Amino acid sequence: MGSNNKFSIVSLGCFRNTYDSEIVAQRFEDRGYKFVPLWKKEASVSKKAPLDILIVNTCGFIDKAKKESIDIIREAIDYKKEKKTRNLYVFGCLVQRYKKQLARAFPEVDQWWGVEQLNASNSVHRDISPSWSYFLKICEGCLNRCSYCAIPLIKGGLRSKPVKDILTEVRMADKNGTKELNIIGQDITSWGKDFRPQKNLTGLLENILKETSNIKWVRLIYTHPRHITDSLIELIATNKKVCKYIDLPIQHINDRLLKKMNRKVTKSQIKRLIKKIRKIMPSSVIRSSVITGFPGETEDDFRELLDFLKEVKFDKLGVFTYSREENTPAYNFGSQVHHQTKKRRFSRIMELQQKISAESLIKFLGKDLQVLIEERKEDIFIGRSEYDAPEVDGLVFLRKKGLRPGDFYRAKVVGAYDYDLLAE
Repeated sequence: MGSNNKFSIVSLGCFRNTYDSEIVAQRFEDRGYKFVPLWKKEASVSKKAPLDILIVNTCGFIDKAKKESIDIIREAIDYKKEKKTRNLYVFGCLVQRYKKQLARAFPEVDQWWGVEQLNASNSVHRDISPSWSYFLKICEGCLNRCSYCAIPLIKGGLRSKPVKDILTEVRMADKNGTKELNIIGQDITSWGKDFRPQKNLTGLLENILKETSNIKWVRLIYTHPRHITDSLIELIATNKKVCKYIDLPIQHINDRLLKKMNRKVTKSQIKRLIKKIRKIMPSSVIRSSVITGFPGETEDDFRELLDFLKEVKFDKLGVFTYSREENTPAYNFGSQVHHQTKKRRFSRIMELQQKISAESLIKFLGKDLQVLIEERKEDIFIGRSEYDAPEVDGLVFLRKKGLRPGDFYRAKVVGAYDYDLLAE
């Protein structure tokens, strides 16, 4: 333990990485170090206080994430050269994939390690993400084996967290004042499929809900269209605590490309599922994601996707250009799409979705929403409704004094923009 006895973490990538960063932070706190929440991605190096240890949790999922991780490692090295930290540790997905290459490129890093193993601890550090919003990782790895995805190369096959450990963690979060529980994993609808006998997400969710008294929102993040069951839809629809927010990445809609992606689901199955969700939960919002420029995607295939998005009108949509990841099956597929074509198709979908999002938000005008306040900027408080996941979706801006971050408020929507709402 150094004389400074302080450490900080920059956590890149997804919610799952944030969860891992919190586990690592707890480990260092247990050894006597003091966590200093000074290192932020958007903060300038000159404003960061001296540390004994700076830790970077990397993402290595796609090219854009890899570049960001490399840039932050370089910035952290500069920080060390300025003697603002004595030690620099780097871990996570990028290290898991490229540890040898990274160690050769950046000898200034003192320690490297890969991804964290699924942790059964019920004592998780809470200073990295807001105290009112808890991310609960229920599984690691993946069994879907999509042809474009590097996750199985990084984290291996599906490993579900035992029910006992999950419920212990839920009780801890509920006791500590958590208001929003975000259930996360690579594919949470696969949870329990590796148990013998198999278990399912619906049964787990029922048990989780029984353990919550302070928690007001339970949000499911990443559900695979192939694995969503009628019983899960019914539970989401009927339980007031479960956010009417369906995170349903489809990736594409063309049957030939879905097969090449190894999604194990068809266009007709996706359409039937969306129709069923909207029939049972007409007030729900659906968030999806799609990939443009997958190998072999023709202009006709792209038009089919565009027409489908116009028809189905997802409330929220993430769009990604295909990233060619080495050692994945799709890496060696023929008919790779030119990067300029990928960008053009990306822009077309984003332009379309901006209009769809604006139309979708108009339905909230004049309605009351429960809003979880998260921050204040001058005279405006910023929060989210149950229809918005942290970090990735829209915001609700409130014109009111005296609100407190971490508390819920009932507010009437008076304005709708492309992605955000104004309420009072």
